[in-house]
Amino acid sequence: MDMKVKGRSVVVLAASKGLGKATAEAYAQEGASVVIASRSREELEQTAEEIRQKTGSRVKAVPCDVNDLESIRALISKAAELHGGIDILVTNAGGPPPGTFDSISDEQWQQSFQQVLLSVTRLVREALPWMRKAEAGRIVMIASSSVKQPIDGLILSNTFRAGLSGLAKSLSQELAAENILVNIVGPGRIGTDRLKQMDTARAERTGTSVEELQNQAQAEIPAGRYGTPDEFAQAVVFLGSGSNTYITGQTLLIDGGLVKAL
Repeated sequence: MDMKVKGRSVVVLAASKGLGKATAEAYAQEGASVVIASRSREELEQTAEEIRQKTGSRVKAVPCDVNDLESIRALISKAAELHGGIDILVTNAGGPPPGTFDSISDEQWQQSFQQVLLSVTRLVREALPWMRKAEAGRIVMIASSSVKQPIDGLILSNTFRAGLSGLAKSLSQELAAENILVNIVGPGRIGTDRLKQMDTARAERTGTSVEELQNQAQAEIPAGRYGTPDEFAQAVVFLGSGSNTYITGQTLLIDGGLVKAL
């Protein structure tokens, strides 16, 4: 299937590793011109080179701290300069710290709001003029399965990821007539290094082996296994592609059937 992204300008956040990296590589494989962003310049440059070598596509690395407005402005401006505009924006950010309501400070609430929700608002605001100029655009927000079903011990993520859902739905209503489509993709348990770290930490807390914990976790998933970053990335690429012409304002979970909410 032709995803109709060849030559399109794509910006992917938090793309030095994990789901962001897999998404950037998937776009590059389809022939898109990709700008990847994250805070670590060294990791970012290494990732960009890896993707260039594997795909032969144009991939540029532009460091960005999503907590800083000027850094966001610089990223979008540079991406538009490099590839002649912005056609597709994939927002992504690291998850906020775990905790229950009583354990979270005002500072953590504020920081998580800025990192998870305000950063996306700013990125969209900066990218929209370029999409409007092109009379088309695609925005995909990488969130979490918690947008549909809260996860115990992750009150910050549960709160602000749900806020993303409201933002995406509102934007989809406002922008659809301009051929700018906005959707959310929520990963379940996808086999990234981040998930391995979380499984290891949880195993240590509960006094079980990592293998035993992972077996238990995968038994809860109807598909019987963790997903792969490549599987996740294919869904992101479709929603943020020219082949998607009528899907907007939706939240798609990539979770192997784990979440039971309607």
